[in-house]
Amino acid sequence: MRLGRIINYSAEGFDQAKAEGFEFIEVCLNYQDRAEAFIAAQNDIAAQIKRTGIDVSSIGRWNHDIQAEGVIIPERKKHYLNLLDAAIELGAKTFVCGCNYDESISLWRNYGNAIEFFDALLKRADGRIKVAVQNCNWNNFIVSPKQWEVVLGELPELMLKFDASHAYKRGEDYLAQLSDWGERVAHFHLKGIVRTGSRLVDDPPAGMDDLNWGAMFAILYARGYDGDLSIEPHSATWKGELGRAGIEFTKKFVRPFMVSRN
Repeated sequence: MRLGRIINYSAEGFDQAKAEGFEFIEVCLNYQDRAEAFIAAQNDIAAQIKRTGIDVSSIGRWNHDIQAEGVIIPERKKHYLNLLDAAIELGAKTFVCGCNYDESISLWRNYGNAIEFFDALLKRADGRIKVAVQNCNWNNFIVSPKQWEVVLGELPELMLKFDASHAYKRGEDYLAQLSDWGERVAHFHLKGIVRTGSRLVDDPPAGMDDLNWGAMFAILYARGYDGDLSIEPHSATWKGELGRAGIEFTKKFVRPFMVSRN
């Protein structure tokens, strides 16, 4: 396993990740204009990878609007394919995305469109990069075992990006999900969450939260996971200097779980 973090893809972001002792960065692009800017900066990003020795392990497109009025929108599908091409060119290991739910059509047709969309990504990837569905439900409905059984059942090469905080926030059994689907996990997020009753308190650094990280790592080893672990800063409290301290806290918390296989 390797340890990295989500951070911007500027020279400063690469330098910060290297100074913090990480082995890779992850890039998350929430909107189309940001994804287009990433594609335009591809040559500079490649230069930063070469300069620092820090690779871009995962590139993700979030907040999806891929289908509307019953169909996959061709222009938006092309946009995802272009971003996937950039990820392949930069040597990323995983491309993460999802598919929004179209309220104008049935659940059956939503599944059909999602399968068509992910199948197009897999065909373009052609084994050069893993395509993974996020389990975050921000304009994405492929988030839990009920949907995975349909979509991943139909597409055996489609993988998962797993973040236990999302399942926990929805009141789901994140340990059972990770155990049952662990062999399909291609990328793993480290993000804490604290909830009191039904109320979300914060997303503090992993290790300072409600989640059972020891059990999760035991499951990852049992399911043969040897991929990347990516810290996701996602807190309204842990910002600035406190945020940097939180990253360092999680790094020290997680390292003992990363047992060498040699």
